[in-house]
Amino acid sequence: MKKVIFLMLALVAAAFGTEEVVAVVDTAVAAAPATADVANQMLKAYSMIAAGVGLGLAALGGAIGMGNTAAATIAGTARNPGLGGKLMTTMFIALAMIEAQVIYTLVIALIALYANPYLVA
Repeated sequence: MKKVIFLMLALVAAAFGTEEVVAVVDTAVAAAPATADVANQMLKAYSMIAAGVGLGLAALGGAIGMGNTAAATIAGTARNPGLGGKLMTTMFIALAMIEAQVIYTLVIALIALYANPYLVA
């Protein structure tokens, strides 16, 4: 539930922030070409920082989730060895879903770095 709320807040912030960023960048381009270059460089720098922090947090969260999943599977197998196969199958599905979240973060980071829509051409 928290993820959905944070995602909605991020989308709303991006939707409302787009007009301001475009207006600021358009003003900067009209004022002087050098100002647009500075704005582009700052945006690239902030994109790199955001990508690094985002990937770091995603990797940290994924590692914690995978550790908890593996610990629960080991504990379940120790309690009931007959269910070991089913628990392992469920664990691998859960690990794939956890890893998918980290890969989604990687995709968003790559978009922010290489296909940033806010950069002025």
